[in-house]
Amino acid sequence: MKLNQQGLEHKTQWQQAGFRLPQFDRRAVAAATKENPFWIHFGAGNIFRAFQANAVQNLLNAGELDRGLIVAEGFDYEIIRKMNRPHDDYSILVTLKADGTVEKTVVGSVVESCILDSEDEAEYERLKTIFRKDSLQMASFTITEKGYSLVNGKGEFLPEVEKDFLAGPKKPASYIGKVTSLLYTRYQAGERPIAMVSMDNCSHNGDKLYAAVHTFAGKWTENGTAEAGFLAYVNDKEKVTFPWSMIDKITPRPDASVEAALKADGVEEPDPVITSKNTYVAPFVNAEECEYLVIEDAFPNGRPALEKAGLMFTDRETVDKVEKMKVCTCLNPLHTALAIFGCLLGYQKISEEMKDTELKKLVEAIGYTEGLPVVTDPGVLNPREFIDTVLNVRIPNPFMPDTPQRIATDTSQKLAIRFGETIKAYLASPELGAADLKLIPLVFAGWLRYLLAVDDEGNAFELSPDPLLETVRPYVAELRLGETADAEAALEPVLKDAEIFGVNLYEAGMAERVLEYFKELAAAKGAVRAVLKKYVR
Repeated sequence: MKLNQQGLEHKTQWQQAGFRLPQFDRRAVAAATKENPFWIHFGAGNIFRAFQANAVQNLLNAGELDRGLIVAEGFDYEIIRKMNRPHDDYSILVTLKADGTVEKTVVGSVVESCILDSEDEAEYERLKTIFRKDSLQMASFTITEKGYSLVNGKGEFLPEVEKDFLAGPKKPASYIGKVTSLLYTRYQAGERPIAMVSMDNCSHNGDKLYAAVHTFAGKWTENGTAEAGFLAYVNDKEKVTFPWSMIDKITPRPDASVEAALKADGVEEPDPVITSKNTYVAPFVNAEECEYLVIEDAFPNGRPALEKAGLMFTDRETVDKVEKMKVCTCLNPLHTALAIFGCLLGYQKISEEMKDTELKKLVEAIGYTEGLPVVTDPGVLNPREFIDTVLNVRIPNPFMPDTPQRIATDTSQKLAIRFGETIKAYLASPELGAADLKLIPLVFAGWLRYLLAVDDEGNAFELSPDPLLETVRPYVAELRLGETADAEAALEPVLKDAEIFGVNLYEAGMAERVLEYFKELAAAKGAVRAVLKKYVR
């Protein structure tokens, strides 16, 4: 059973092994797509293959679409050369459901793969041809938040970006430079309309893409390497839009147990490839069953009825509400709480933590009791139902190989948005106050206890990567289990840091509670468990 066009002609073998196969004429779809493409996606990673590609396949199967997807990769070209093209752009989606069942789907909706390399004349000209087409309605992106940045940590333009500014749109080297160059090609072809849709998991993602493209367009028109009207084209919402979106679907690294199961089914060579850029990519993607994609409905060249595949289209304000609901209350804070206490209690899988009575009650209380009272219902998704799914289906899913150690990465960068916004809402409310919050302060204290890098059994463990570790760890350097008399003096600078917590905890009236919790958590071995039993009911 080879995953390519020839191998999939033996349908019976695949079907007997339990695989769902494409139900459309792929050759006809590929020909129609090449002639009149409607959607090109940048970023050939797992989230795209598990979500957007599968959504389009469902519409093709239902006869709602007659054209497929084109994918382009601009960071790691080996993904296309070593994975997409050897498999004729097919992939396998393995959906790992919380009830223990597994759904296996061969996804064939991607009918062309391109390499975003301006040095490769043939590859780049093909992309330009696509961008000249009247039919193209959308270019979407999952390139990570870092992909939109044009500057280094000091705020200085990256060297390749600086060079691209001067050289113009002919042969740029930077990712956004190349994307903007393709948009310039579309401008030159008659100022044709298009939606540039970031689908990355970051706040106000459309603005990040717009800011980067706008910077390039401004520099090029200013120095005369692009026509003067290009900047106006980028700014004309009747022609080019940069919608906001909110995406949510967990697609972990391809798991060895899934690979073994596919081999047992008879799939040949499902082994992952590690590229020279350390990208870990396989012919399959393992993913959870739940998925959400909410998009601002701003498509100047129209769009197909993608809502029939479960995508939600709405206005910008509603996208913002959905994002805040997820990030500030209904998912991300719960993950962070489990990550911190999971590391302290020695858990290796997030799903296992949901079998822990105290930890389960902790996240239930943070979500339902402390978070929900200040959540704005976005209308398109019900907050309580969203939390229900998170706590009863998504996090407990034993087949999702996610760890508290991974989620604990960059916690100092997450606390302000994941908990600080709720605190601000309590402080601004005439009916509520900071004194009403009992468990969010416990999470803050748990993070400070986590920084000691000693678990509840007194064993040292490695802290997850975090850009502020070198800044905050010195404040706890003199603190030990059972030796916390100087905790207030040591931790005062951290507790005052609104950049970390979203508010100055002293000004919010929460510092004393956090300190008391911390002293209890660090009192002795076993204190973390004892504190959870005491306060989580």
